Amino acid sequence: MTASVIVHGYHISVYNRIVQMTLRQKGVAYTSVEINPFSDAVPDSYREMHPFGRVPVLVHGEFQIYETAAIARYIDQAFDGPPLVPQEARPAARMAQVISIVDNYGYWPMVRQVCSHRVFRPLQGQPADEAEIAKGLKASRTVLSALDRIAGEGLVLDAQTITLADCHLAPMIGYFVQAVEGEEELKRRQALADWWAWVADQQSFKDTAPQLPS
Repeated sequence: MTASVIVHGYHISVYNRIVQMTLRQKGVAYTSVEINPFSDAVPDSYREMHPFGRVPVLVHGEFQIYETAAIARYIDQAFDGPPLVPQEARPAARMAQVISIVDNYGYWPMVRQVCSHRVFRPLQGQPADEAEIAKGLKASRTVLSALDRIAGEGLVLDAQTITLADCHLAPMIGYFVQAVEGEEELKRRQALADWWAWVADQQSFKDTAPQLPS
């Protein structure tokens, strides 16, 4: 009998969506358990799985793992289905590079500054901080230009084959372009915009769309 797969995550978290998108690309059935890492009521049992109290955590039978990039690599190696890591050295290196760019330079400005202030805060009846949006856009331009060059090169983000780079980046861009300013910035990078039009139409991306707060 195949061991059960459980994803402990927050439904609006991009990192939760990365893991779920990866599982769907591999055709793996899973169960979701909601954990709000911003709550004061995070269970002690969850902190035993993730000592830093963040999301997500993947549980596969008796095996538990946290940190999204590590989870994604585990999913690719542990389950049957189309491979999500290129076999050749250069595409594999570019894939890892995209993931690192997204985590280190893209997440905060694109999601926590631009999207959070332009989209999430108004949905919750809170004012947007225009200064934060401006700072986020400035930092995002460097990120988008770097990713556009990689997309144009064609080793990954090629709008033909899904890798872990696509799974990692798509949820970030998905939030970023919900801000009008983010959408306009993306349109100025043709290779990246072409990739986005393709990946946004993938079933694994559509099926993992979060329900935004209202």
